[in-house]
Amino acid sequence: MNLVTSAGRTSVDIGASAKVELMDKYCYLGDILSVDGDADAAVEARIRIGWNKFRQLVPLLTNKDVSLIMRGRLYSSCVQSSMLHGSETWPVRKENVVALQRAEMRMVRCGVKLKDFQVRSSERN
Repeated sequence: MNLVTSAGRTSVDIGASAKVELMDKYCYLGDILSVDGDADAAVEARIRIGWNKFRQLVPLLTNKDVSLIMRGRLYSSCVQSSMLHGSETWPVRKENVVALQRAEMRMVRCGVKLKDFQVRSSERN
């Protein structure tokens, strides 16, 4: 195996005119793997996925016709599970746990603010 560097990219020559490019981060089965082995990139990606799922479910999560228990189950089964998918394989540090907790608290506060906004706007009409 020979290391080849050209135009800022490093690749490994594995023979038979085949080269493999070396990457700092790589997405494999929806999880971000990094060279240094930490879970920072994976946690950021999962938080982003959780926010996307939360935004999709805002109409149901703030609906007064849906019981609070059902909204909690919906949040837990869709949003939390998408944020924590694959976390059992992460080498988690305290900063990663804090980032996940912070994102979850922001979602909860955002849901409360959206609900208050919807109630206030319906009172005006």
